[in-house]
Amino acid sequence: MLDLLIHGGKIVTPDGVARGDIGIRDGQIVAVGEVNDPASETLDATGLHIFPGVIDTQVHFREPGMEHKEDIESGTRAALHGGVTTIFEMPNTNPATTTAEALQDKLNRAAGRAWVDYAFFVGAATDNIDQLAELEVLPGTPGVKIFVGSSTGSLLVPDDDHIRRVFEATRYRTPIHSEDHPRLEERKALISEHPTAHEHPFLRDVECARLATERVLKLSAETGHPIHILHLSTADELPLIAAAKREGVDVTTEITPQHLWFSAPDCYDRLGTYAQMNPPLRSNYHRLELMQALGHGFFDVIGSDHAPHTREEKDHPYPKSPSGMPGVQTLLPVMITIALRDKVIDLPTIAKMTSMRPAQIYGIRDKGLIAPGYDADLAIVDLDHDWVVEASWLQSKCGWSPYTGETLKGKPVHTILRGRVALRDGERQGAASGQVVEFDRGPVSAV
Repeated sequence: MLDLLIHGGKIVTPDGVARGDIGIRDGQIVAVGEVNDPASETLDATGLHIFPGVIDTQVHFREPGMEHKEDIESGTRAALHGGVTTIFEMPNTNPATTTAEALQDKLNRAAGRAWVDYAFFVGAATDNIDQLAELEVLPGTPGVKIFVGSSTGSLLVPDDDHIRRVFEATRYRTPIHSEDHPRLEERKALISEHPTAHEHPFLRDVECARLATERVLKLSAETGHPIHILHLSTADELPLIAAAKREGVDVTTEITPQHLWFSAPDCYDRLGTYAQMNPPLRSNYHRLELMQALGHGFFDVIGSDHAPHTREEKDHPYPKSPSGMPGVQTLLPVMITIALRDKVIDLPTIAKMTSMRPAQIYGIRDKGLIAPGYDADLAIVDLDHDWVVEASWLQSKCGWSPYTGETLKGKPVHTILRGRVALRDGERQGAASGQVVEFDRGPVSAV
């Protein structure tokens, strides 16, 4: 007897799209295709597309220390409504997640409150490098994150000597915020007398990103350490990474929906400081080059870089306004809309980049595919009807989205978390039931 039978949907996998059923027992998928076994519950997915649950490997949920703009409960609730079933949260909270105690505090906070499965990155710091080998394999963390720019305090690791030490101290793939700190500091003096958000991509210019990426690729080559470059934003970084790959550097990359959707100056004309993020949204030239690279299979994963701030904070005049925008709830529908509108990628590629590849890159156990033996994490969406993003749909505590008013495809209808219908017809069911993600800490290998 099955616990749940999902009947009649179009199943999206990295290999293609095919109509079929999914049989689920004890939280895992046990059958895919034509399934005739009896089930305690049947969910009719006729007319809907079934994606593997999205694994968003870059979110900022602000807890502890900044819960007025987001917390673990509200952030994971937004994830659930967006078809995201697993999140990796970043370490730049207050206090920063740089110790075993800080990691355990986050795990304790998430227990019984998280609507989706979760893990928390440990932050590399100038004063915890000697502990990173132990920290990166603790239960509940996917590994160590480095900020080489755009951070403060000990979480900032701006110089090559400390970055090299982090690479030499750790084994597993390191995600990196790649902006050059010295250049960022130098360019602060170039701000105009009456600045606006339009200056953001000028002050944090293309060279800030290019320089940092060049540096970390060189250090990765020297040490043999695998790296993952987050939220690529420039055309200039693409040939550097391509050349490094040809030379055997083990580097994977992330692209965000917003760097594919928005471009300057239009986004700053319309959204002002609400379009401000790091690295910045750039000109249409860079957006189109990133889009072309996406179509050529350059990027490995799609991450939201969900980084909410309140309207009051965002309304401060630039540059006092903070950088970051929400995005975990809109990641899947925005990418589906890009696929259907721009034709640069297809639906199977979305399934690959939002589920299979994140699971492979970080060694996530039993997640990432719609196949027997995998956790029954599923995002069931409606591709047939256009819909407009409205504030009433948003779950993030910050209460806004840069996509409000945009017309999208692929609205999430049902979300299945380990075999339980956690979101049915857009409404949450039962209590929060997210669990700690488990990892296979096997030998390090290129992916």
